[in-house]
Amino acid sequence: MKLSTGLATIAALFAAQGVSAIPEWGVLITVTAITGYSHCRKPASSSKRVSTTSALSSKTTSTSTKSTWTSSTPVLSSQTTSTSTTSTSASNTPTPSPTGRVKFKYYGVNQSCAEFGSSTIPGVLGTHYTWPTTDSIDFFLGKGFNTFRIAFLMERISPPTTGLTGPFDTAYLGDLKRTVSYITGKGGYAVLDPHNYLRYNGSVITDEAAFTIWWTNLATEFKSDPKVVFDINNEPHSIPASDAFKMNQVGVNAIRAAGATSQLILVEGTSWSGAWSWTGWSGNSEVYGAITDPYNNVAIEMHQYLDTDGSGTSDVCVSNTIGAERIADATAWLKANNLKGFLGEMGGGSNDVCIDAIKGALSAMQEPGTPWIGFLWWAAGPWWGNYFQSI
Repeated sequence: MKLSTGLATIAALFAAQGVSAIPEWGVLITVTAITGYSHCRKPASSSKRVSTTSALSSKTTSTSTKSTWTSSTPVLSSQTTSTSTTSTSASNTPTPSPTGRVKFKYYGVNQSCAEFGSSTIPGVLGTHYTWPTTDSIDFFLGKGFNTFRIAFLMERISPPTTGLTGPFDTAYLGDLKRTVSYITGKGGYAVLDPHNYLRYNGSVITDEAAFTIWWTNLATEFKSDPKVVFDINNEPHSIPASDAFKMNQVGVNAIRAAGATSQLILVEGTSWSGAWSWTGWSGNSEVYGAITDPYNNVAIEMHQYLDTDGSGTSDVCVSNTIGAERIADATAWLKANNLKGFLGEMGGGSNDVCIDAIKGALSAMQEPGTPWIGFLWWAAGPWWGNYFQSI
């Protein structure tokens, strides 16, 4: 990846002092201008909304070219995992910094590639999908990022022939575990992201018992790693907020019952979990205040894009203030309900308007008393190529 001289200076500040090092807005905004990473490959389509199944949206799934990285076994670093204590609500309280801004505990990027080719199940590794490269993970760790959201498909880890209650596919699970272990072994946080829009095999997930078993089984695989973060399901949509809430609560209950008691859990709302619609037409604000966790370590994950329809499919942002404007009501709601927020996806074009809009959003999220504990850029991965939000 190549950085301009000015952006490289910002990156150096970020790496040395953390995400609140830059006095004006406190995070590395180079993400909108990083280009030329040699391991990137361009998919045939670079729409933000990569459908999990053909029934999920009218946008087509990215059909990718064959990866040059075919090994499913990344070489693990000899660096040991940093010491971590049991996570509590106090540990997720944002930390004030000398600049007056508040540091995010979690700051990083979505690694999107294992959910590619979702119209072909199970698909072939290296042809329909791939996994994040260790080079990419090392690059971002070196720039000060500490969190990676790893998208994957439920249909690949739980083949439809045996369903949500059946055994996991050993090869796909193995690749997921190796990716996660590489990240957490270097001290980073790995967010498990079933990128399914609360659908499985083309249908909305409504079976509470089956979803309980699925999350119990997955949490059991990762419960001993305190640097794993559980994301219940990516961007539910076209269903009532109460239905999305119910299944998210089911997931939280299953994870805790499985013995994963130290890790952060992220819950998402309907309407693509948009911050701008959280207190409006989505209905999320009417139900998510009731989310419960016996270990008080849950955060509301929202996503926000800055183009006209909020889909993240255009590199034209509405204005240079739209970032702060679109998260303002959600921020107020989080504070009023004494809940933590996690902005799991945000992106924009590499132009002055979008960069200013993103700076504004991040600055607002780091004000004293902020409820926001994390921010992730969309997106990175070996097959995005010159997609306008790829880093």
